[in-house]
Amino acid sequence: MEQIRGIDSLVREHPFCQDLDEAAIALMSGCAKNEQFPAGSMIARENQPSERLFLLRYGTAALEIRRPGHDPLIIETLEAGEILGWSWIVPPYRWAYDVRAVTIVRAISVEAGCLRAKCDDDHSFGYEIYHRILRVMANRLSATRLRLVDLYAPPPRAARAP
Repeated sequence: MEQIRGIDSLVREHPFCQDLDEAAIALMSGCAKNEQFPAGSMIARENQPSERLFLLRYGTAALEIRRPGHDPLIIETLEAGEILGWSWIVPPYRWAYDVRAVTIVRAISVEAGCLRAKCDDDHSFGYEIYHRILRVMANRLSATRLRLVDLYAPPPRAARAP
């Protein structure tokens, strides 16, 4: 049976929050709560307001792009230890993708308005959070670029007969 721990303990343990000082952990925890999503459920929808940052604790979530007449295109799958959602930090604060729970997903949900206000009030904390989010955004952009290269690469040339 899993030991019951406070939200501050769960925030402190998440890799995104690694090396944050106790004051920063307290700021994050003040905006946070636990959430769970059943397998197959939608966590977020493209163009809907992005009101939360999720620190994934368990399970797998898929970032998807809807394609009329086709199954959704999975851009990336995220697992425990990763974060979900950076759109809350960039106006107009709307989700860039659909997000589906592939398995049961357990996450720490951080309310975006609360977190943005704390970033504005404490610029050192805000800089640290923005810096961490920017790293995630850069990695996701690079991964998406590589997937697009694979998707649109011409087929390999057939070997020429001698």
